[in-house]
Amino acid sequence: MAHSLSAKKRIRQNVKLRARNRSRKELIKVELKAFTAAVGTGDAEKAQTALSQVASRLAKVVSKGSLHKNTAARKRSRLAKRVNAMRKTGAGTTAAKA
Repeated sequence: MAHSLSAKKRIRQNVKLRARNRSRKELIKVELKAFTAAVGTGDAEKAQTALSQVASRLAKVVSKGSLHKNTAARKRSRLAKRVNAMRKTGAGTTAAKA
């Protein structure tokens, strides 16, 4: 248990910060689930829009300091790789059919 006032204050601040960080990371998980669902449908356009939403959320979380920028870049890269592979195999070429 902390004794000094400053140590007690740090504990209070850390609790708040941890709650904020966890909330922000939860929002990323929600976006990732939507992305995975879009990829699962096989629609490349839906997957691309979901990817842009995830990338936007990652950038926002990085700007707040809850996630390291290289971690976000790695996640974004892996997701883009999935979308590109989906387009390359020909799955989800709804724009080409129309």
